[in-house]
Amino acid sequence: MSSATAPTTSTTSAASTASATAPTASAMSTTSTTTAVTAPTTDRAPRQVPVFWLALLATPVAAGANAPVLILPDMARSLGVATATATWMVTAFAWAMAAGTPLLAALLRRRGLRPLLRLSTALVVGGTALVAIAPWLPIALAGRVGQSLGGAGLVAAAMNLAGNARRMGVISSGFGVMGAAGPLLGATLTDAVSWRLAFAVSAIALLAVPTVARYARSTPPSGQGRFDARGATLLIALATSLILLPTTPLPALAAALLTAVLLALHIRRRPEGFVPAALLRSPLFLISAALGVTLSTTYFTLLFTVPTLLQDRAGWSKGAIGTGQLVTLLTASALSWLLAASSARLGRTAVRTILVTVGATAVATAAFSSSGPLLLLAAGAAAFTATGANATLSVHAASATTPTQRPTAIGLFALSYQLGGAFGPGITTLLIL
Repeated sequence: MSSATAPTTSTTSAASTASATAPTASAMSTTSTTTAVTAPTTDRAPRQVPVFWLALLATPVAAGANAPVLILPDMARSLGVATATATWMVTAFAWAMAAGTPLLAALLRRRGLRPLLRLSTALVVGGTALVAIAPWLPIALAGRVGQSLGGAGLVAAAMNLAGNARRMGVISSGFGVMGAAGPLLGATLTDAVSWRLAFAVSAIALLAVPTVARYARSTPPSGQGRFDARGATLLIALATSLILLPTTPLPALAAALLTAVLLALHIRRRPEGFVPAALLRSPLFLISAALGVTLSTTYFTLLFTVPTLLQDRAGWSKGAIGTGQLVTLLTASALSWLLAASSARLGRTAVRTILVTVGATAVATAAFSSSGPLLLLAAGAAAFTATGANATLSVHAASATTPTQRPTAIGLFALSYQLGGAFGPGITTLLIL
């Protein structure tokens, strides 16, 4: 993620950004985001959590997501598997982020912030412990899934409390920064201690939980309506099938088609369920989600491919690659924040044009260049588009529906964006490993 979530960033957090998002609005709400969880209004304006604590709560998951970029061979040797097999540690993390984001957004809407923080903390602690002691890959995978699910919940909580576009921009930029630092941080901790410590960096987010918990009354639960368990199950099954496409194409394609048909039938029976039919009829939402998954896939593919290309084509060392990526991705994160800050003035069409043009240029450069600086530039351009897409296109997706459905729109957009975090490593395996 630099997104992982990256930019996973990112506003992968589904539950959250709803109330502060429409780019065509003349002003942004600077108070409560309780509308983002369809909660009843209160007589007292809720206090805002200092943005530092929100960033600390949300962004370490991006470093944890990108930590494996330079240490896949070390992980593979330790667990006794092939390097290609070790990429499942990355895919599992991205899958859990994609699947967990809408589920934990629903928990936030229905039960409130405190239960979400408790569950997310338990998942991060348990997952980190499993990774720390895992002697075999399956146990390590279970730990990574726990870390990812917990991280998704913490991101949802942070973005729900952001309250306005400027504060959300700080958090989104934080995803980019931590995602940029993840590869070098992972390599440094692996060389100094162990790759297992590199996977524990996402637990730093727990330092913010006590402070954020004091603001739990700012997001009372709605507790309305029956949870659409069947719709949620079918959506996660569809996402899982899509994630498996790069590694098991035919079985995954068959499962995806079958699940898509079942989900479509379910949506016809329950149009206001976990996947609202109105969203699927909205061109604005569909375009935003399609661009989100495309640009995210491009970024995560280049994030894992460029280091190998720098070694093979330019003869760079691992340390030089890590440092170069850090500087490049930090710059890209800063530029993406500028794009997000000016997106309302630019308009939707201009934002989309910038993202698509820069993303296509990044792919072409990586495919044909043998120059180290140009390869780094390609990775930076992909990071810019992914982080910028996460910040701006999620706003577009939220504006495609009514206020009560905006959390769902954000959650489904985040799911599509996180699919790129799973597609990227799988595509890298096919191309290089």
